[in-house]
Amino acid sequence: MLSRKTKYGIKALTYIAREQREDALVQIGTIAESENISQKFLESIMLTLKKAGFVSSRKGKGGGYQLRREPKDIKMVEVMRVLEGPVAMLPCVSLNYYERCADCKDEDACSVHSLMIQIRDNTLLVLEKNTLADLVAAASL
Repeated sequence: MLSRKTKYGIKALTYIAREQREDALVQIGTIAESENISQKFLESIMLTLKKAGFVSSRKGKGGGYQLRREPKDIKMVEVMRVLEGPVAMLPCVSLNYYERCADCKDEDACSVHSLMIQIRDNTLLVLEKNTLADLVAAASL
């Protein structure tokens, strides 16, 4: 299941990509109100996205957030890994966070292992193929 943090982070990035104009910044209160997200919770999500280099911010009057990269250059797999962590459902099939399962004697003979590899690979295909620009385009249909 997708966490609220990840869902709201994707919604906030999509909102910024859709509403950002030239050098104008998008205010966090506007994002929170439009997307029905607690502003306090959104602030912590935006801090994570800022540290990861997806957005930049400016404080004070006229302050807010803007994307640091073009929406077409922000892959959903990157956003997911920053906000959600591993894409794989089990650590024994994770490409970046591999851990052996304590209850499994032989990964090659494990019926769950091969299924989870298929799920991971197909999930990665979708997340690597889709960018923030794709989400903005889909939301405007």
